[in-house]
Amino acid sequence: MVRVPESLPARMYLLAYDLKRRRMPYTGGRLGYVLRGAALAELYLDGRLVEERQGPRPGTPGDDPYGLVAQISASRPRSWHYWVRKDSRAMVRRVRDELAAGGWIRVRERRMLGLFTARQVEVKDPRVVKTLWGGASSALQGRPVAHVNSYDAAAVALAAAGELNTVLPRPERRRHRRRISELSARTGPAAGAVRRVVRADQAAGGA
Repeated sequence: MVRVPESLPARMYLLAYDLKRRRMPYTGGRLGYVLRGAALAELYLDGRLVEERQGPRPGTPGDDPYGLVAQISASRPRSWHYWVRKDSRAMVRRVRDELAAGGWIRVRERRMLGLFTARQVEVKDPRVVKTLWGGASSALQGRPVAHVNSYDAAAVALAAAGELNTVLPRPERRRHRRRISELSARTGPAAGAVRRVVRADQAAGGA
């Protein structure tokens, strides 16, 4: 059996990887929203965040690996999409660095035009991505939503919300629209917040 990362943000990062082209097609922005959404969804599914007045509030005490509960605790009440957007680019760097430190990916730096540094990401074991993709794919099948693994359900919901074509191309999102909606409801408010932020960026011409 192929071992996969435990955290939902780490899984979403690997799912976003393009195995055919052997590169990470997303560098910030949209990927950051998905990873922040994944962290929020993980906390919500584990009961460490609850919804109150259409925003997250601390729930059952527990691990806070990315410091989101601490941020939310120290803030006035804010919406889910506020927390999806906040520090989203820093989230990409943090998850990437954690995966590199854990041996899941290799990151190489290259000088581009002699002016700036670009980072090239390579997944060390493609079977990890294929395993994660298989879990997400199975979540789209006819099995009752209540019986789908919660992280697989979240992976589909977040990938659809973030329009990650490496996971769910647009035709697949259209074909499985109803199922995705059901999986999103199972995941909690974070996926819907990711969708709103992505579409707001698109409307503003920033996506």
